[in-house]
Amino acid sequence: MATQLAQATDTQAVPTTPVQVEAMPTTPMDSTLLPGSVQVDTDMTISGLFLNADIIVQCVVVLLVLASFWSWTIIFGKLMRLRRLRTRAKQFEESFWSGGSLEDLFDRIGERPPDPMASVFVAAMREWRRSAAKGLLASTEFKAGLKERIERVMDITLGREMEQLERYMVYLASVGSSAPFVGLFGTVWGIMNSFAAIAASKNTSLAVVAPGIAEALFATALGLVAAIPAVLAYNKLSGDIGRYGHRLEAFAGEFNAILSRQLEERR
Repeated sequence: MATQLAQATDTQAVPTTPVQVEAMPTTPMDSTLLPGSVQVDTDMTISGLFLNADIIVQCVVVLLVLASFWSWTIIFGKLMRLRRLRTRAKQFEESFWSGGSLEDLFDRIGERPPDPMASVFVAAMREWRRSAAKGLLASTEFKAGLKERIERVMDITLGREMEQLERYMVYLASVGSSAPFVGLFGTVWGIMNSFAAIAASKNTSLAVVAPGIAEALFATALGLVAAIPAVLAYNKLSGDIGRYGHRLEAFAGEFNAILSRQLEERR
């Protein structure tokens, strides 16, 4: 009897099936924010730093970029002009010291000299011709005054030409001295924004302060980029312009001596 009951229990047993547990979807850790944290923009490219920067930092960046662009324009313009003036001065000196007539050289140059050295020559020769046309070269009492007038017109012409040549040099000096401080102002402002972000988010994570610090350092870098070429170019161009000015002064002194000697021979 017991055997029959056991067999009946086995035949009525309910078959079991494996239970499938549905997996819960998981989300990446970096897409969720912890309570109290702040989502920050991590675009660290140059354009991203500029677009995400504060309006004051953006103004500083634009100012420094424009200053650097204008500095390079002046630098290339001055270098090309000095190179051209040195070439023309060499050609003029070859014509002047070739032994030809100064009157013929004056007629070839005309009223529009192409370079400062020719301008000094034309100014002196113009004063010489005016005095000769009035018959003052033969008068002893007017010779001393003619020497002074020729020297004066050459000095005035030389000063005017050098003033034109030194134009915008003050701008290079100003950019070289002030651009680092302008960039430093942008740096200080960016760091202030970083501390303000820390206070607002109550989170001292580096991800909160990194964008503001990067913006600040970007402004500093632009300040140096604008200042260093301006300082180097100012020193280089100042030396070249100074040497060219001494060359003009030497020519003016030699030409004044030649005219003075011709005046003395007319006695």
